[in-house]
Parts: sequence; structure tokens; C-alpha cells
Amino acid sequence: MTRIALVTGANRGLGRAAAIALGQKNIRVVASSREGTTDVVEEIEAAGGEAIALRLDVGDPAMIEAGRAALLAAIERQWDAASIDILINNAGVGLFAPLGAITADDFDTTFAINVRGPLLLTQALLPHLAEGARVVNVSSSLSRHSSPATSVYAASKKALEAMTRSLALELGPQGIRMNSIAPGPTATDFNGGAMRDDEGMRDALSQQTALGRVGDPEEIADAIVALISEELRWVTGERIEASGGALM
Repeated sequence: MTRIALVTGANRGLGRAAAIALGQKNIRVVASSREGTTDVVEEIEAAGGEAIALRLDVGDPAMIEAGRAALLAAIERQWDAASIDILINNAGVGLFAPLGAITADDFDTTFAINVRGPLLLTQALLPHLAEGARVVNVSSSLSRHSSPATSVYAASKKALEAMTRSLALELGPQGIRMNSIAPGPTATDFNGGAMRDDEGMRDALSQQTALGRVGDPEEIADAIVALISEELRWVTGERIEASGGALM
């Protein structure tokens, strides 16, 4: 049976790469973001996969409920399905600032999208997760090591990992596996594309990784595909870091 995956934040970066990688594995993809994902769907379909686009803002609780209803209507219409098999909670925001410049709005926005969003979306979709479903929450290597001006972002990702472990225990009796994946420095457009476009930053970060370079989004996507595979069916409640050995 062909599985169905929902990927949040699929319009760019790691989410886009994950959606494309899942499509290449004969998994039907619901590519969601608050900005639209039509081009991602077209790329998946051009490669022979199946995908649909969904507008979803995980930072807005009302949009999560509306997105749930739209998702169920779309998969029923497109694939005559009533449940999904894979949920990739990738949508996130990085608001980086030193202590003196952090605002209450920065904190609230970061935790609303990076922590509350995955929690409420998983909660909303729980009745519609197929038996043996897989959930992957995208964290960050910054939950393990430290960098200046990342306190709020790192705290949100650490909270996401704690939530992942707790929910893995709670949902395990239903056969649902939940894990977090923690990417290290990766060349995407996240944080204004700094790790992709700033050669000086790339060089500095490369010197801090065991493999001597920053990662590519496709490498994180491959790790996500591996984590939801049958080969790792006995893995749940774990944090898997894909960082090339950053700051070991």
C-alpha cells in the first residue's frame, strides 16, 4: 500500500528536500506551508511521484484545525484515503538575537511555531494517523551545543525534543513511532541563507565539523527517509543528529 506523508514547511529548505525525497520513495506527499507549495508539488509530479499542496500555518491554532479539515478533504478526494502514515513536523522559525535584543514577541513567536505548532498539529491529526504511523520532529544540533545569540531558538528545539520523548511513550501503545532529527549547519535559505551564501560562515562552520563541511538539505532529507523506514521500525523516542560531527 502506498503511504501518505504530510510535510510542514515544505516550500523551502529542509522541508522541500524532505518532501521531494519522500516522493522519490513512492510515498504520496502532502506538501504544506503558509506560503504555498505548488512548485514543490510540480517537481514531485515531474519526477513521477504524487503530491498535493496544502496551506497551513502551524503558528496559528485556528489554522491547524482548518488545515486538518482541508487535509482530510484533499486526501479523500485525491487518493480516496482517510488517514496519513507519516508526519514530518519541519516548519520552524529562527529568530536569533543576543540577550539584550530579545523581545517577548521573539520568544512567543519562536515557541508558538517551533513547539506549540508540532504539538497541536500532532494532537489534531492523532485520530487520523494510520496504525504504525511515523512522526518526525525536526530539531537542531543547537539543542546539544551552544552558539551566541541562539538562546531562544535552542531552548525551543530542546523543548521539542523533550516533547518528542514524552509523546513517543504516550503513543507507543498505538504503534506510533515518534523521533526527532537534529540537523547541524546546513546550506539552506534558513536564517536568510547565511549558511548557504556566506562563504566566511561556511568555512568557519566547516572547520567545526568532523567531516569538514556544512551539510546539504538532501542529506538531512535522506536521514528523515531512513528514520521513517521499516529498517528503523524499532526506534522511537530518540534524537538522531545529522550534523557531520559538528562540535563533537
